[in-house]
Amino acid sequence: MALKPKASSKVVFNCQSCGYESSRWLGKCPGCGGWNSFVEEKAVPKVQSVGNRGVLVAASAAPVLLSDIVSGNEARYETGLKEFDRVMGGGMVVGSVTLIGGDPGIGKSTIALQAGCLLGSQGKKVLYVSGEESVAQTKMRADRIIKKSPASFYIVNQIDLNVIIEAIDKLQPQVVVIDSIQVIYDPALGSSPGSVSQVRECASILTQLAKSKGISLIIIGHVTKDGAIAGPRVLEHIVDTVLYFEGERYSAYRVLRAVKNRFGSTNELGVFEMTSDGLAEVLNPSEIFLAERAKDSSGSIVTPILEGTRPFLVEVQGLVSRSAFGMVRHKAQGFDANRLALLVAVLEKRLGLRLEDQDIFLNIVGGVRVEDPAADLSVALAVASAFLDRPLGSETAVLGEVGLSAEVRSVAHIVARLNEAEKLGFKRCIVPKNNLKARGDIKPKKMELIPVSHVKEALDCLSR
Repeated sequence: MALKPKASSKVVFNCQSCGYESSRWLGKCPGCGGWNSFVEEKAVPKVQSVGNRGVLVAASAAPVLLSDIVSGNEARYETGLKEFDRVMGGGMVVGSVTLIGGDPGIGKSTIALQAGCLLGSQGKKVLYVSGEESVAQTKMRADRIIKKSPASFYIVNQIDLNVIIEAIDKLQPQVVVIDSIQVIYDPALGSSPGSVSQVRECASILTQLAKSKGISLIIIGHVTKDGAIAGPRVLEHIVDTVLYFEGERYSAYRVLRAVKNRFGSTNELGVFEMTSDGLAEVLNPSEIFLAERAKDSSGSIVTPILEGTRPFLVEVQGLVSRSAFGMVRHKAQGFDANRLALLVAVLEKRLGLRLEDQDIFLNIVGGVRVEDPAADLSVALAVASAFLDRPLGSETAVLGEVGLSAEVRSVAHIVARLNEAEKLGFKRCIVPKNNLKARGDIKPKKMELIPVSHVKEALDCLSR
């Protein structure tokens, strides 16, 4: 009897960006539109269980009426890091999954280890899974952060998913940290660690495990050259919270921002300072960002921005110089470059400033990225001040949104912004006129308000 020939192993092609699967290599991904993003992997048949790991199901699979569900405040673990807890919405929700991303060396592992040690000091049982560092290396880093090791903080150096699940089943921790998801692998899959299928399956299994056992899970993820978390986008969809660490690697200050949060606001922001003892909280970022500001310098404007419910002041610096090349350059650090080009066009068309042959540079001091539209007027004034070499008074703050007709539009939460500026000693503030019409009760104690309805009126406040 002739034997059938053994079937050759089937291969598939997965997109590294979105996880799109194809039977052949494609130059452009139909899912995300990325070019040259497909990698070849061995196709592995789907399995219902691996080893002693079965399919995890929710506690209640039967449909229930919405009116019958009793809702209440979620149980949370407060780490003690106020900036971290604020971004999380008040602490880590029991059974939630948090993904932390950021550039190499920005502080992802540091904040995860710091939060885990603080929770361990409170009596919570914490398991730190270090796949990139040995146990001794993690211990050395923990000694710099805390003076005394917590009694219920456990470390394991492991990348095998089955061994990690066995450790979780044996230890029954309340908090688990995975550092990082790109090095964890499932032996049932034929692909190498860090591939699309490995990251997707390992993250999905760990998320189901956390939900079924009520474990608060922190996952650290690598980022690509573009700054997005490496791996398929499904990685961000299956977790509850996605946090990004921002800031220059060689700067002391770090900004923690939530781009997704099922249990809190996505507008909150936490500010940290990287020190030899770990990440230190910056409780008053306004004072830090303005500490080295030059007095009466052209191109320097202070604006009160709002991140979630937290107002703070940042310095906007503009520099304008004649272009030495055939094509002018518009560069922005911490601000949207397209928005800067729009504001420059408004200054040229509506106010007659000759900027067509000028190189324009914009910088938000402190490594903060500003997305608040209330910073438009300060950006426009910073560029105009640098071009005209006319400074704005050092005790004057600016806020307002700018339209295409150079009109200054009203902004939200103006009272909180003005209170923050007044607290730091600013005597005057240029504000949209419509804000004063809508809110007649805006009466700061020691601050003079300068209402404007057009960018031209704001430029008249520059020193002659």
